[in-house]
Amino acid sequence: MKRKVLVDLFYLNTALTGIKTYMVEFCQAVLENEEKEIQYIFTHDFQKQANKSTFRGNVAYWKKLYYHLYYFFWKQVLLPFRVWKEKPDVLICFDFLAPVIPLPTKKLVVVHDAFFWQMPQNYNAIWRKYFLKMFFWGIKGNTTLITTSNYSKNSLQRIAGITNPINVIYQCPKLLPETPETDVIALHDLHRQSFFLHVGSFDRRKLLPVLVQAFGIFDQKYPEKLKLVLAGEKGLSTNLDDYQKVVDKIKELNLEGKVIMTGFLSDESVKTLYKNALAYVFPSSNEGFGIPIIEAMCNGLPVILSDQEALVEVAGGAGLITGMGDFQDLAMAMETVYIRPEFCIQMIEKGYLRKNEFTRKAFYKEFRKHL
Repeated sequence: MKRKVLVDLFYLNTALTGIKTYMVEFCQAVLENEEKEIQYIFTHDFQKQANKSTFRGNVAYWKKLYYHLYYFFWKQVLLPFRVWKEKPDVLICFDFLAPVIPLPTKKLVVVHDAFFWQMPQNYNAIWRKYFLKMFFWGIKGNTTLITTSNYSKNSLQRIAGITNPINVIYQCPKLLPETPETDVIALHDLHRQSFFLHVGSFDRRKLLPVLVQAFGIFDQKYPEKLKLVLAGEKGLSTNLDDYQKVVDKIKELNLEGKVIMTGFLSDESVKTLYKNALAYVFPSSNEGFGIPIIEAMCNGLPVILSDQEALVEVAGGAGLITGMGDFQDLAMAMETVYIRPEFCIQMIEKGYLRKNEFTRKAFYKEFRKHL
């Protein structure tokens, strides 16, 4: 008899960037691997759930409140009912939280990072207190945690005091379409290798104002040579979002027209940007993994990153490392990439080798060991 695995996909209707990629890539891997011993049951159609926009972006307060209530009802009422109905051997929750009531099944809970403990100031205090209570109640019983890097594992054990087994599984990047969308290039007056690129939300930890500051220094030395493209949505909440700070910094440094904020883009448009950028820049102060590093390497881009531990771990010596929050150092790295094409070629070659360790096949193989 096949083992039943129930996969909770509810959170796909609001998940951004990293977690969304994690969930979608797992589902795609399941479809690609014919299983004789495992029967997967998805709670939702993952493609439809991932494309919903009702609760994404800058939504009204009442919608946010409604979603939190809806989410709670799903996790604590509807999902336990599905467990009772399907009687799975394993329940997978990709979004930190599992039902708090005891369940007669093994639980695999994916904890992508330790942000809730490392950066409490970024969250509403009341909401954070509630969330952490739900988290710890949910991991009671037969629960194994999955996380994305050794850095995250060590942080969870050291800071959060988690005693459950924690296993590290490197995730894989999104396989972007092979047919890029060229309209995004024309719309923003871009050309091949004419811009630095960052893909992701405007969360405060991304340090995008620092990136804009660094680009301002670069632009003063090499005026009108390159642009900076920031592709992504606002953060999930005002407490986490630096969008307005980025806008203000652009105005302060007179970089209007030189720093492009695209908003949400289709996968085809993101692919186009990766294929045409000069380099990818990732100055983040905290990441659990850092999927854009691998996406950039897959598309032949040299990568500039901060010395944040997870990013350094993922890059594996195939990136140009800068001091976290040091815009002068970041500007120098951008200059290095611009004036030293032979150095870029070396970085790209290292990146091509490194990316081979982060395939969908490897991701699924490691995950399957715990089912």
